[in-house]
Amino acid sequence: MPLTSPTSPEEPWPVRTVARKIAEWINRLGSVWVEGQITQISLRPGAATAFLQLRDPSADVSLTLTASAAAVRAMDPPLTDGSRVVVHGRPTFYVGRGTLSLRVDEIRAVGIGELLARIERLRKLLAAEGLFDPARKRPLPFLPNRVGLITGRASAAEHDVLTNARQRWPAVQFEVRNVAVQGSTAVPQVLEALAELDRMPEVDVIVLARGGGSVEDLLPFSDEALCRAVAACRTPVVSAIGHEPDSPLVDHVADVRCSTPTGAGKRVVPDVAEETQRIHQLRDRARRALHGWVDRERRLLDALRSRPVLADPLGPLEQRAEQVAVLRDRARRAMTTVLTTEQHALTATRSRLTTLGPAATLARGYAIVQRIEDGADGVVRSVDDAPPGTRLRVRVADGAIHAVVPDRAS
Repeated sequence: MPLTSPTSPEEPWPVRTVARKIAEWINRLGSVWVEGQITQISLRPGAATAFLQLRDPSADVSLTLTASAAAVRAMDPPLTDGSRVVVHGRPTFYVGRGTLSLRVDEIRAVGIGELLARIERLRKLLAAEGLFDPARKRPLPFLPNRVGLITGRASAAEHDVLTNARQRWPAVQFEVRNVAVQGSTAVPQVLEALAELDRMPEVDVIVLARGGGSVEDLLPFSDEALCRAVAACRTPVVSAIGHEPDSPLVDHVADVRCSTPTGAGKRVVPDVAEETQRIHQLRDRARRALHGWVDRERRLLDALRSRPVLADPLGPLEQRAEQVAVLRDRARRAMTTVLTTEQHALTATRSRLTTLGPAATLARGYAIVQRIEDGADGVVRSVDDAPPGTRLRVRVADGAIHAVVPDRAS
């Protein structure tokens, strides 16, 4: 009966059948080579079999290994927690316990050369994907609100970062996450702490700090999963792993690389003494610039005030007032002269008119009359033109003679 044969509540399989069929399928896999990291070794004195835990460094997945105690004891150097190995074995399902393990017949330690070669291959892969591109690196904030620190518990790296940062800026605040920085549990713990700090809005920068160590000790910081997690962080990340010669892959992925944890403590915050001095210098420059500007404007005002038009602003007005007075007097004199001349002319004309007018003639005893005869027209131009003994009638109105006619009574 195949493993995938349908069952029903009326016809269920017994446990032994299921276990046997699982064992048959697993036995078909055959022998395989598996690489991983040793996380636990159980080797009892005098026991013929050793039990080990093999973990995937890039994922939270582990597998139980069973190997002969002699093979484990023969390893040189001896296996320890965190050792990277390649094992050859056959997956085995133990029906009685219902457990799966890898029965190992050969264990090979991964040498430094092989580790370095793998790191180099991963370096090229990440570089080809653009994770090392300087254009994607973000600048650090000038003065972070809070600094996230991922480091070992009570480690020298933690002390260096905290001490140097607080010496430079005493008010700096830290959000510290203590994790394993080497061994099989380092990568999962660092990933968890990194994700937690990246989710905190008050954390403006994250520092990964660890002291120096061997290539094997620093392997977690060349892990592919950790490198990709650092690249995916929204918060700027500072890598301070090991010493100057050490260069794990996370250094190339991080936004800023510091050669030591001490350098990271100095990099994430400004120096309060330097900033205070810079403020004083800028204040002095501003004061000198302002004083210089005020002095230039004062000299300009002094130069403007020294000009004649501003030195004696009433003088030109007084000069113009005098000119206006002179012109006004000249206009008055000219007008008076014209009026006087015209008045004299008018007086002379009036005198002539008075002298030549009828009233003056009458006043002297003369008259201008008009003679009108019956049936004939005649004009008496003067009294002398009337025949002697002619009686005339004169009509005078408003002081003027209007008509002189013969008196018909005569």
